[in-house]
Amino acid sequence: MLESIPDVGQILTLTIIAIALGMDALSIGIGLGMKHPSFEKMVLFCILVAFFHIVMPLCGIYIGEYLSVYIKEIASLVGGGMLCFLGGNMVIHSFRNSEEVLIRSGTIMGLTMMSMSVSLDSLSAGLSMGLFSADRLLAVILFGLSGGILTVLGLMIGKSMGSWMGRYGEILGGVILFVLGVTFLWG
Repeated sequence: MLESIPDVGQILTLTIIAIALGMDALSIGIGLGMKHPSFEKMVLFCILVAFFHIVMPLCGIYIGEYLSVYIKEIASLVGGGMLCFLGGNMVIHSFRNSEEVLIRSGTIMGLTMMSMSVSLDSLSAGLSMGLFSADRLLAVILFGLSGGILTVLGLMIGKSMGSWMGRYGEILGGVILFVLGVTFLWG
């Protein structure tokens, strides 16, 4: 029974990855919050982000577990490289104007597409975790909670503060993922 409990290192690593990936949701939440959406749209967006932050990494984990059978020798290189790429992409994306994405956020389909796109990086992270045999249940719970909570936080900040914090949160999340990826590559 005690063997099925994840160790502290894995819990800490998955928590850091979940928060780093959730920074994208925080950033989009701030931008969306600045548009002062209705309460119903904010709740729907938070639920959708949390849902996709569970489904996407779960799909990635299963794909990664399948691929790890065939690429065991290079699994840490592929997983670390993907985290580096994902982190670098988040940093680069933070400097682009996300206004065009927010324009389409008024509809349910727009909110769904935006929450799915915010969660796509969780698919890649899930793939990396599948290659490393991470605890599936712990990963998806942490990813879902982090995505949902950081979306709520972003919406609240956006309604009250403005856009400056969203960009820095996304940069921080990208740097964290990049550093974790480098650790996997050289660790």
